[in-house]
Amino acid sequence: MTMAKSSRLPGFYDLSVAERADIVARWAELTAEERAALKEGLSSAQANQMIENVVGTHALPLGIAANFTINGRDYLIPMAIEEPSVVAGASFAARLVRQGGGFSTSSTEPLMIAQMQVVDIADPWAARFELLAAKQRLLDLANETDPLIVSLGGGARDLEVRVVPESPVGPMLVAHLIYDCRDAMGANTLNTAAEALAPLVEEITGGRVVLRILSNLADRRLARAKCVLPAEALAFSRYPGSLVVERIVEAYALAAVDPYRAATHNKGIMNGIDAVVIATGNDWRAVEAGAHSYAARSGRYTSLTTWEKDGDGNLVGTLELPLAVGIVGGATRVHPTAKVALKILGVKTARELAEVIAAVGLAQNLAALRALATEGIQRGHMELHARQVAIAAGATGEMVEKVARQLVAERRVRLDRAREILGRQ
Repeated sequence: MTMAKSSRLPGFYDLSVAERADIVARWAELTAEERAALKEGLSSAQANQMIENVVGTHALPLGIAANFTINGRDYLIPMAIEEPSVVAGASFAARLVRQGGGFSTSSTEPLMIAQMQVVDIADPWAARFELLAAKQRLLDLANETDPLIVSLGGGARDLEVRVVPESPVGPMLVAHLIYDCRDAMGANTLNTAAEALAPLVEEITGGRVVLRILSNLADRRLARAKCVLPAEALAFSRYPGSLVVERIVEAYALAAVDPYRAATHNKGIMNGIDAVVIATGNDWRAVEAGAHSYAARSGRYTSLTTWEKDGDGNLVGTLELPLAVGIVGGATRVHPTAKVALKILGVKTARELAEVIAAVGLAQNLAALRALATEGIQRGHMELHARQVAIAAGATGEMVEKVARQLVAERRVRLDRAREILGRQ
């Protein structure tokens, strides 16, 4: 019987890059070629096949967040990001959550929306009636555009039509094709189906179809994560666990009611989410658009997470957001490092990937709120940021750590001070 792998990696931070890569390679059973992809990344020739006007490649650090237990299984999480403290914060929060049994997650079916905008209609309500009467005909036509995804259990599921009685161009119909994308993100599939339906929609309504494109507000394709932390797991230094619970709930409360705080609160969540989305070759711009639109769905922009204290004094956190990600198609199967990242994760479906990403977002939010509500965000963040400042000032080799330590000790993590320190060496 194969023993379960543990994502708990004490001392991982203190290892060299090569030693960490070796551990991850053994974890994911990477081949020599896949191991090389971690080091070499995307070649110029590969990049030239992905987008136009290529002149080179732009690398991001690829880190591994450890300690994650999600639905009883351990994961190592690849994260591509340039901002210090994000990978460390996610790993730290995941270690705390392990004490409460880890993250639990769920998700809805991978349903996406393709929109068709119909203008120049004399009687929009009658046109809506006719479109809905022809629903099955339209769904059948949509399914003809991608027989493969239909054979895998996906395809067109429903047609919804609403009337917009007033707009700058007069009355409009907006038709939503609801489509199950299975393990693909689905943008190309949705756009193809919408374009195929447009002539028939025009024939049925007597109007003119203008836009025919997917919506990134993927509110039918949701991922959810939850964690429960005993108060004692949050205790540290001079802060008792019960006090930390209270302060985290208080800090969340501002994001719940104030859009200025909610914007920064949700940005911290997306620090973790985007890093995994980028690492796996998914569309982080689409995920960002969907997340922030979802946060404003009530008409007021608010927090994507909730934090509360239960009857036993535990801290309970939840996160729900649209996550349109895939494990087939696009860069997920073209970019060599993205392919390796997916293998490290070991996810078998797009829904599993979305649930893992949601857990990372909740962990990132927990790490930020714990710091903000207690000793302040700058202490841990600046300790990591100081190294970048030292390098920017010209430090190399052992001087990087030496200058960084002095900047932190002085609580003056600034470029001009780093240059002064280097000037005295």
